[in-house]
Amino acid sequence: MTLTGEHLERLLYPWCPMRGPRPAAVAVLFAVMVLCGCATQRVTNPERTATEQFLLSEAVTEAVAPLSFDMLHGRRVYVEDRYFGAPEKAFVLGELRAKLLLSGVQVAPDVGAAEIILEVRSPGVGIDRYDSLIGIPAIGATAGTTSAATGVPTAGILTPEVAIVKEIKQVSFAGIAYVAYWADTGEVVASSGPSVGRAWRDDWWILGFGPRTLGTISPVDHQIE
Repeated sequence: MTLTGEHLERLLYPWCPMRGPRPAAVAVLFAVMVLCGCATQRVTNPERTATEQFLLSEAVTEAVAPLSFDMLHGRRVYVEDRYFGAPEKAFVLGELRAKLLLSGVQVAPDVGAAEIILEVRSPGVGIDRYDSLIGIPAIGATAGTTSAATGVPTAGILTPEVAIVKEIKQVSFAGIAYVAYWADTGEVVASSGPSVGRAWRDDWWILGFGPRTLGTISPVDHQIE
């Protein structure tokens, strides 16, 4: 069914006995119908922040850089990762494989095609966080807190934080080591002790203004051009 001017007029003036052209009313109704549309934007948040990922990957890159694979040059090497259970496993192994290839090592696709097996291990990959505050911290109970005396849930009451100077510092560490041995005899060819990489980020707020960000990772500037 097509809406005509007469139909729109009846919608606007159903009680009026007089029927006549009302162009102004029709124009207003048409404008309302056009302008009443709405749109929504879907915003998603990843499980891990970019800062966390850059901190860990930068520490991994720094840890892999000093490793030497001169003894494995020209050999077919299989990277064994079954003993590597630290976070960022995919990036660590990718960085390690890249360093092997750039060192002239042939990375074997499976154990059967390898002359040498390279076992990778890690003493740890993670982030330490340090918070400091000069001022009055937020005080109170969050929603869902239960009174110890009555066992009745209490409402969330939380006073705001009053910070003169506030600092949040994050330091990431990544350690990696390897041992390489002949696939047929198990004799050790080369090994390394733990090589440790480090990255950091430091955010400062002064009298509520900030953050002023320093650090060794890429996204240290909050300003987006």
